[in-house]
Amino acid sequence: MAKRGSVITIGVFVFSGFLASAPPARAQNEPIVAFKSSVDVVRISAIVRDDKGRFVRDLSVHDFEVLDGGQPQRIFDFRRDIAGVSVALLFDVSGSMEGQLPNAREAATHVLSWLDEARDEVAIFTFDTRLDEILDFTTGLKTLPESMTSMAPFGATSLYDGIETTARKVVERDGRRHAVVVFTDGSDNASRLTPSDVSGIASSIDVPVYIFGIVPAIDNPAENISAPAAQQLLTGGLANLAAWTGGHLFVASGIAQRSMAARQIVDELRHQYLIAFESSGRPGWHPLVVRARSKDLIVRARSGYFAGQSRPNSH
Repeated sequence: MAKRGSVITIGVFVFSGFLASAPPARAQNEPIVAFKSSVDVVRISAIVRDDKGRFVRDLSVHDFEVLDGGQPQRIFDFRRDIAGVSVALLFDVSGSMEGQLPNAREAATHVLSWLDEARDEVAIFTFDTRLDEILDFTTGLKTLPESMTSMAPFGATSLYDGIETTARKVVERDGRRHAVVVFTDGSDNASRLTPSDVSGIASSIDVPVYIFGIVPAIDNPAENISAPAAQQLLTGGLANLAAWTGGHLFVASGIAQRSMAARQIVDELRHQYLIAFESSGRPGWHPLVVRARSKDLIVRARSGYFAGQSRPNSH
């Protein structure tokens, strides 16, 4: 277990419906992400609901269609078995979280309460301008480490860099379903990467990113009293990042909202279909569409992948 201060690296209840087929164009001063080697097999985690919002659990491979750049693809591997999950809890401990960190800890405790202590594993990371590992992946965790209660928010925020590095770490956990759950107020003022960089990286390795917006009611976009400037932090690029990776963005201002969001995250990880197909190999970004043949069913999955790479490096 690494203590806070040891640097690893850093390179009410609302769901955001923003979704795009590809990351937006990069500005001239944004970092360029280079991708190396090739991706032959593309794996997709998909969640299916009916028109009443209920999970659909009994589908077969013949019930799905996958379009890669608009072209139908043959699914050669399909699974719906329930495996353990590997979840990285990522806490924003920068200065903007002063006063909100206790609510972030409470939200994380709700997530832990829904995990299966026999088969699910959790790691805990914090970030300001750097990423710190507080607890390595472990099973049976039901409470946060004592060190989390004494942390004082401080410094600038590298939110997107922290998400990118954490997504790389969680995908290394073989044989499990993966997710990064981020507890933040949405502020970012020091990242090297952009939301489109991070969504491309996380999408390419099939790690859904769930953003848990921890804000007071006055900053909650669903509340009539919220200010426009505050709303922007938890919409736009951050909301798109969650959607592109197959995750969600939630904004939770109260205990009940945080509990509901936590349960939905774990429920979704429990009800994923795992789909695999062979990539065409054409380098670059491939927009993906995963859909059910029945028009009454709604499928959510990552919206694309990068071909011609296995481990993206930022320059």
